[in-house]
Amino acid sequence: LGTRSSPSVAPIQVVIIPVQQHKEGVLDAAYALRDTLKAAGIRVKVDDSDQSPGWKFSEYEMKGVPLRVEIGPRDIAEGKCVIVRRDNREKSFIQVANIVEAVNSGLSALRDAIYEKALKNRENRTFSATSLEELCEIAGSKSGYIKAMWCGDIECELKLKECADVSSHCIPFEGEAISDKCVCCGREAKKLVYWGKAY
Repeated sequence: LGTRSSPSVAPIQVVIIPVQQHKEGVLDAAYALRDTLKAAGIRVKVDDSDQSPGWKFSEYEMKGVPLRVEIGPRDIAEGKCVIVRRDNREKSFIQVANIVEAVNSGLSALRDAIYEKALKNRENRTFSATSLEELCEIAGSKSGYIKAMWCGDIECELKLKECADVSSHCIPFEGEAISDKCVCCGREAKKLVYWGKAY
């Protein structure tokens, strides 16, 4: 649930949640982690509000903050903290001395996972059509993009919009031709186009 932001665009990349923050040294340790991460160019926030840790965990998951760092009295005694990834809730117990390296590694892994998932989703929702009938059938039964060749004539684009309720969404700079004929009129095709419904 909630937003899943790529670390490169997330306003807050890391949120630090002090656990049992009323205990001596916990907030100081959280602020020290924040300062270390901030000095490394990481967008970080300490939530030192009076809300419970569970509430804070949920709040920042809903906001899509990529990584959560938890630190409490036991962690401080062991010189460790916990890093939790937003996408899979995987926990890592790391030495405080290695916080910058661990956070950068976690942000990179999360970014790659989000990218791979988005790429797979796009590939699974991209279809090809070589005839008007095929394009109309795909447009009526599936959601996503339909790759089809186009002659470049605005009349063909308008006909596709009328009969299949699709419009051109993307004309790639490079792309392999899936046919040499326009999907609409059958004349010589000039461009590969990604067609889709507007929502």
